[in-house]
Amino acid sequence: MEKIPPKVEEAVETLGLTPVARRRLLSGAGLVSASAAASALLAACTSSQGKPAASGGSGAPGDFPATPKWKFVLVCHVTTNPFFTPTQYGAQDACALLGTDFQWTGSKDSIVAEMVNACNTAISAKADGLAVAVVDKAAFREPVAKALDAGIPVVSYNADGARDDKGSARLAYIGQGLYESGYALGQRALQQVDSGEIVGFIATPGALNIQPRIDGAQQAIKDSGKPVKFTPVGTNADITKGLSIIDAYAQGHANLAGMLAVDAGSTQSIGQTVKKYGMRSKGLKVAGGFDLVPETLTAIKNGDLDYTIDQQPYLQGFLPVLYLYLYKLSGGLLFPSETNTGLLFVTRDNVGPYQTTKTRFEGSDTAQKLVPRSGAIPHA
Repeated sequence: MEKIPPKVEEAVETLGLTPVARRRLLSGAGLVSASAAASALLAACTSSQGKPAASGGSGAPGDFPATPKWKFVLVCHVTTNPFFTPTQYGAQDACALLGTDFQWTGSKDSIVAEMVNACNTAISAKADGLAVAVVDKAAFREPVAKALDAGIPVVSYNADGARDDKGSARLAYIGQGLYESGYALGQRALQQVDSGEIVGFIATPGALNIQPRIDGAQQAIKDSGKPVKFTPVGTNADITKGLSIIDAYAQGHANLAGMLAVDAGSTQSIGQTVKKYGMRSKGLKVAGGFDLVPETLTAIKNGDLDYTIDQQPYLQGFLPVLYLYLYKLSGGLLFPSETNTGLLFVTRDNVGPYQTTKTRFEGSDTAQKLVPRSGAIPHA
């Protein structure tokens, strides 16, 4: 048999053949040129119908059929907020896997009118699917209905209207159970507080991505029957302004038993304030909140915060793209599923890997990488 060029060897290796099949292909086909190798590879990767079997026309792996390069539009209320960095990575990774495109749009400053305009623009441009953070229970009703009437599937993510009014006819919600997570936040605080005052900070009161959380925390404390006073306090979407409000509140309420927050900025600011005034030594029993910004993780490690709640923002980008793709692929038979992306308490006991592991999944790195783990998986 003639000597096979290295490039041809490499091409044949990609077929994943058994040793016997590989030898037969190399000896029988006379693959002594790159063009011959290319022809053999094309034949091997093509189904009997002449369609690519190993990767659909969209470029997706697996045995999916050829599809157009669908484009999905994700409408966010705070497009530049670092919380949504892993969300964008999730959408990007799903698109790379499935051979689709996505657009990240909406409002930088949680201006609902700008989000509605983004929805309408996507509908006019005949987007193949929409994912919308429904932060208002009235404003998105009309654009979502308009999209559905035009045959454009719509899911919500991260926020899903009010607890008693979803605010749209979206097909499914992908995100954390917001009221339930707030209730869990309050319940956790009650493990350390039997009486006194707990303050709950919220950056944008009424915004339906966080208002249900503070409602849940307040209800948990009420349901406990303990002599605990819960006071909701608005801060600000601007972290610097919010920090000054939390700082002033702490100075004016020296006997606080607990400080909770339902958004990333306010949680971070609680940790900074607790450290600044040494509040642990002055009777503060519990401090906690949401999300995984580096300052919050450091505060947990140092003991200035007791816990924060992870809601897996990566999945809030990955799953909407996946669900919209499958809906389109199946002609609507694979209906998007209601999906709770979870509630995980990050404490001093398990914060280490969040600080030392840099990944796209938490938005702390841009690189694609395998994150190895070992040992037993904690369970009840």
